[in-house]
Amino acid sequence: MSQSETIESKLRESIVEELRRQAANDGARLKVEMRGDELVVDGTIDLDDLVMVVMGSIAGGP
Repeated sequence: MSQSETIESKLRESIVEELRRQAANDGARLKVEMRGDELVVDGTIDLDDLVMVVMGSIAGGP
């Protein structure tokens, strides 16, 4: 696995986890579902929180 694949995998995982966290905290207003390699999202996303998670993932944070 190359370094770029590792970064890509980490970013994908971080994004999905953050959206699932937001969906859990948002009740029925946000729905997140993985369908194979596709992510299906229905609802409102807190973009500031998502950006913070992506930046943390790029910087090597948790």
